[in-house]
Amino acid sequence: MAVPGARPPDLPDLVRAQDRLTFIYLEKCSIHREANAITATEERGVMRIPAASLGALLLGPGTTVTQQAMLLMAESGSTVVWVGEEGVRYYAHGRSLSHSSRLLEAQARLMSNQSSRLRVAREMYAMRFPGEDTSGLTIQQLRGREGSRIRRAYRDHSNRTGVPWSRRDYDVAVFEASDPVNQALSAANTSLYGVVHSVIVALGCSPGLGFVHTGHARSFVYDIADLYKAELTIPLAFDLAAEAPFDIGSAARRALRDQFRGGAFLDRCVRDIRRLLLPDDGEEDATSGENIVYLWDGAQQNVAGATAYGTDG
Repeated sequence: MAVPGARPPDLPDLVRAQDRLTFIYLEKCSIHREANAITATEERGVMRIPAASLGALLLGPGTTVTQQAMLLMAESGSTVVWVGEEGVRYYAHGRSLSHSSRLLEAQARLMSNQSSRLRVAREMYAMRFPGEDTSGLTIQQLRGREGSRIRRAYRDHSNRTGVPWSRRDYDVAVFEASDPVNQALSAANTSLYGVVHSVIVALGCSPGLGFVHTGHARSFVYDIADLYKAELTIPLAFDLAAEAPFDIGSAARRALRDQFRGGAFLDRCVRDIRRLLLPDDGEEDATSGENIVYLWDGAQQNVAGATAYGTDG
């Protein structure tokens, strides 16, 4: 019996997560499908977006989206994230690009054992402290060293740009209530979270199984995003606050998008996640592989699914 509807593309036909555009933020527009492109229509005209090469589509207030547009995004393995005004609040996201559960199983195995969880946490901190040995530090010592590093980063960029800084202070309900640096940080970090989230779900990992962060549905998103903040969003926020653009939230998203485009960020993010979860797998594409379901056979063994086992009694 034929399955109704358009046939989804095969996984090898899709653009790999690390080769995609990072994100596009849309608000106050109608989103439709035209062939294999997403169209965003508003008073200034129509913009066409290639769905198959997009990592994350961030939908802000005033957006309406058709079923066919969502179908195309799902077929393309692109993540759709519903966000609040200025991209500050997160509401929901879309699907995974990968059919394989190898990375997810590795993530669950490493996170559920205290020794391996600490080992991954140490590796995460080591990625932020190049040249330093973190192997003998406790999680409390690592957390304290990271706090000192971030405070130093804020202080250094404040001195560099001449923009005053006191502390990280923001209200998710009132974006304009915080100072320009905090506004830029909120907008840039939210965009960073959306892109990292899109990579995590594209690889088939769980956003909620964190190693340093815990207890939140996006704990692993915050883990991975923290690898890049001191390099990306913190200096960007101070630079923008010094320039004082009319709409600092929009300027932060555009500037971060430009940095992502030039720095092959998706490729780096994929490599970092694979390095943390499957360090012995080399450069194998974690989203590749056939769409096969196995049956657990005890210990570390699997057997083929869709097979009748046993004999008729």
